[in-house]
This record gives sequence, structure tokens and C-alpha cells, in this order.
Amino acid sequence: MRLSLAVLAALALVPIVVSSPYWLGVLIVSMYFAMLSVGWNLLAGYTGQFSLAPAAFAMLGGYTTALLAWHWKVPLAIGLPMSAVVPGLIGLLLGRIVLRLSGPYLALTTLSFAEIVRLVIYNSIDFTRGDQGLNVPALIDSRVGNYYLFLGALAAVTVGVFLLLRSRTGRFLQAIRDDEIGAASRGIDVVRAKTLAFLVSCAICGFAGGLYGTFAQLVSPELGLIAQTGIVIAMVVIGGMGTLVGPLIGAVLVYVASEMLRDVGNIQMIVFAVLVIVFARFFREGLWGLAREAVVRRRAGAPGAAKGA
Repeated sequence: MRLSLAVLAALALVPIVVSSPYWLGVLIVSMYFAMLSVGWNLLAGYTGQFSLAPAAFAMLGGYTTALLAWHWKVPLAIGLPMSAVVPGLIGLLLGRIVLRLSGPYLALTTLSFAEIVRLVIYNSIDFTRGDQGLNVPALIDSRVGNYYLFLGALAAVTVGVFLLLRSRTGRFLQAIRDDEIGAASRGIDVVRAKTLAFLVSCAICGFAGGLYGTFAQLVSPELGLIAQTGIVIAMVVIGGMGTLVGPLIGAVLVYVASEMLRDVGNIQMIVFAVLVIVFARFFREGLWGLAREAVVRRRAGAPGAAKGA
């Protein structure tokens, strides 16, 4: 947790040295993806459940806020919290069904759900305006103000997940990841615990989507594209799955690198797909695992280390 706080503190200093509205915008979007990554990592990295719907729940959260504001003039003070509540409730209902499945069946079911929801929104032109999207009122007009708003939301999400993992329920989730059958034999209600993790993950992704809508002032079905989920998975795998700090590092590095790669032919998805394969095969703890291993080796090779042993 201390490393996560250090990363967040470093991000808080960025506007002091970065004044470009463009790059501040890039970092704001990277923090949006960081929230999605933290939510997905809770499910996949700490509970061992592989969902392919984080972007779909972000889209649902964004449309919840947008539809309330567009059709019923509901203020953001109500619409933004609802962007977490509605996806969370949908996640609760879906979780009671799909979390009795495991392995590829869970991934395929959530993928199907994500595509169905996106296509329904895309084709409900009278209600959602289809691919034209919906306008969302801005919460804060200032680029720097939005930066610190997203940073505060990311910090709150990270601390919330940390507290959940330190609780009794969090230990249950990690036990399920390590040995689901063994956890069930010890009296843990596996489906209930996994459903709770799914609910929290969906609520985090939904809130991130609602917040993103207030920054972009537009939500569209593109938010729920499977490619968006692919980016989230790449961020977590490259940063370090099953760690708190990994998704934060991965989200910022991957999204900033993605923007830089646009200038060399829009090849970012190819590059990140290759990196995911390499990290999944050879460096399963991601960049954070590599950094930790380098520190351990340096300490082991330091003068006096042998004497201390």
C-alpha cells in the first residue's frame, strides 16, 4: 500500500512540471483506465475470476449518468453515484448466474454479456442516440481541476480495495484464488464471496465510466468495445497482476506509451499484445515483480550481505 501511495503522491506533483493541456488530458484518461484496472485486478488478480466485461460496465456507468442527465435533468450529484450503483446491481444479478461457472465459461459468458449490452445501446437510437452518443454536463471545467478529481477518485478506489483485501472477506477471496475447492471445504461460501468481488469490481468500473463521461462530456458505445477491455488486461498484466501498485503503474505507462506510439503508425495494440504474451509467459509478476526482484538481488549482492546472513 505504501508504494501505491507513493505512486499517487508522484502523480499529484505532475501538474507542477507538466502544463500541456494535451498531456494532462492523457494522464486523466490513464487514471480512468487505472480505476478500471484496479477493479478488474480485484476480480482476476485477487479472486482468480477472469471477466471480459470491465469496459462494458464502464459504459453502463457512463450511460447511467448520461441518461439521467439527458432525459430527466438529474444533477451530477445524484447521477454520478448512480453510475456505481446501477452497474453494481447488474453485476450482482449477473454474478449470481455466471460465477457458478469457471475457467473459459466465465470469460465467454461475460464477453457475450458485454457485446449484447453494447449492441443494445448502439441500436436503441430513440433512447441512447446510438453511435452519436449522449452529451454529459461537465463536473469541473478546469483541466487541472479534473486531473485532481480523477486522482482523488483513484486514491479512494485504491484505498477501498486495500481495506477490502485486509478484511476477513478479502482473505476469503485470496483463498478462493489459491484453492477454490480447499476454500469451499473450509466452510467459505465461494459463490457469495466471488459475487461480492464481482459486484465491487463492476461498481468501480461503472463509477470510472461515469466520471469519464463528465470529463469527455460525451459517452458512446465505443466505451464498451472489447478492445478497451484488452487495454485494461494489458495494463494489469504488464504492471503486475495480484498487486495493488501494479495496475497503477501499468495504466499510466501503457496509456502514455500508447499515445506516443500513435506517431509511428498506430501500432500500439500490436505492441501491447506482444508484451502481454511475453509478460504472461516469462514475467508473471509484471514490472512490479521485476523491480522487486532487482531490489532483492541488489541487496543480496551488497557488501556485508554475506556477513549479515
